[in-house]
Amino acid sequence: MTESVERLSLPKGPALLLVLLAALAFLTLATGVAFAQPSAQAADGEALFKEKCVACHTIGGGKLVGPDLQGVTERQDPVWLKQWILAPDQVLASGDPIATGLFKEYNNVPMPNLGLTPDQVDALLAYLGGGATTGGAGAELPAGDAVSGKAYFVGDQRFSNGGPHCISCHSVAGLGSLGGGNLGPDLTNSGYTQSETAFASFISAPSTQTMNSIWASTPLTLQEQADLYAFLSKAAIQQREPSSLLQIALLAILGAALLIALANLYWGKRLRGVRKPMVERARAAAKR
Repeated sequence: MTESVERLSLPKGPALLLVLLAALAFLTLATGVAFAQPSAQAADGEALFKEKCVACHTIGGGKLVGPDLQGVTERQDPVWLKQWILAPDQVLASGDPIATGLFKEYNNVPMPNLGLTPDQVDALLAYLGGGATTGGAGAELPAGDAVSGKAYFVGDQRFSNGGPHCISCHSVAGLGSLGGGNLGPDLTNSGYTQSETAFASFISAPSTQTMNSIWASTPLTLQEQADLYAFLSKAAIQQREPSSLLQIALLAILGAALLIALANLYWGKRLRGVRKPMVERARAAAKR
């Protein structure tokens, strides 16, 4: 029994020193990993914020298209916040009161689904909760010309870097009865055009997948941004005239009537050519 106890006793001398050094190294490594993980998460979150979020949000720089995110991890429930960043379109569609309130407060501009993974959302939250600040976003624009802005919008004037004209995807007040495209939102009352800062912030780094895929390789110059903003902000004041909507309805009715008339002209003879002999044979058979 004594020999067994001696075998289980702690090592002595150099052996004990080696054991203590090994234990210290293990604790140091484990502590380093524990501290490095949140730090790495925050670094990943910062990169994601600059890529996905900075067009619409600041951290401590005030409101843009969306709210200032300073302290958001303290203001909102973490579970709700994670679900909101993961799938904002689904949360809004569910009638969530917080999401609905944000939608109304920020000019009915919905937060886009950025297609983030749960790990990416965790990284963003780690960054937002780490006390980081970004200040304002978007460069200060020079004086803009609304006439040039309209020319850029409708395609009468080409962008310097070859980007497509806006009317192919968007409409806005002041373009006439037919307006523009409907792939993107109508920009007459868009939250992206409510302030020069918000517009410059978004257009310089669009967060939506469609916009980013186009404008990342064909960015607008500051003067082009300024001219577009001058036109869009003026269009927002004009609003859409009810008469233009009436003209669209009348054009639709006239177009439908024209199509019906052409169809009757083209098919009418064929129908009469078949129907008339059938009626005459039926009448002849009845007289017999």
